[in-house]
Amino acid sequence: MESPDGLFDHICLTVFGGANSILNYRLVAAGNMNQAIYLNTEKGTFFLKSNFEQEADIFPREREGLAWLRENCNLYVPETVAVGQYEDRHYLLMDWIRSSFPKKGYSSRLGEGLAELHMCTKMEFGLDKDNYIAVLPQKNTWNASWTAFFIENRLEPQLQLAFYNGLIDQEFVQYFRSIYDALQNFFPPEKPALLHGDFWSGNIMVDANGLPALIDPAVYFGNREMDLAFSHLFGGFTDGFYEAYQEVFPLEPGFEERVPVYNLYPLLVHLNLFGKAYLSGIKQTLKRFAG
Repeated sequence: MESPDGLFDHICLTVFGGANSILNYRLVAAGNMNQAIYLNTEKGTFFLKSNFEQEADIFPREREGLAWLRENCNLYVPETVAVGQYEDRHYLLMDWIRSSFPKKGYSSRLGEGLAELHMCTKMEFGLDKDNYIAVLPQKNTWNASWTAFFIENRLEPQLQLAFYNGLIDQEFVQYFRSIYDALQNFFPPEKPALLHGDFWSGNIMVDANGLPALIDPAVYFGNREMDLAFSHLFGGFTDGFYEAYQEVFPLEPGFEERVPVYNLYPLLVHLNLFGKAYLSGIKQTLKRFAG
């Protein structure tokens, strides 16, 4: 790990006015996108995430996404302490989530909390500004049609990025686009719902009380089935979670058949982030739905 002492000094001075000092720290995660550090200070414990990405607004958009979640459901969402830049490194400082073991009713509480979030609505699908999913731009131009939004703002940008990066060829692009006609009457009518946007088990934590906490959102107003479909992609959710959600906010029949189509978006995102290993899942769905 590159020495973070300069960044720590900067944070202590600019965030805490010099009235704090680092007692100890440890690396939590270090990946291609972000470095995560546990900070133990005189004023408490914090989670520090940093990167060297060219886009300077990734963490400000994440801070706004966390605020959307915090204001619209009663699941725990950590407070953002500061967002800033030190030299060429961007950082996000948040409260540290003191983790525990899930208590009885954990999964039900998560299902109820997600349903509550999805009850926050707008007139159209989108958001007032673009943001990011991981470090990839996420276009949020308002649209009254979910199908049009899904194609124009979710599938097409990632498809074109994959082509630009040489991960797919023009023939595959055309093959992928052949499903668009089949999507015109595919989705059930739904009001726009506030989505977490990156709802997989790695972005759900257990807080100190044994209850669920939400992190790393990619928020927008979309079809609520998107979050639930994403939860199926990598697993990690119990039957109790889905049952609790259904009890509060029942889904339209046929959701299971729609899951693979919704998950074309996160699979394209993973293709662009991590490479061709994710092409097989995309091809399986295309085989079912392409004309």
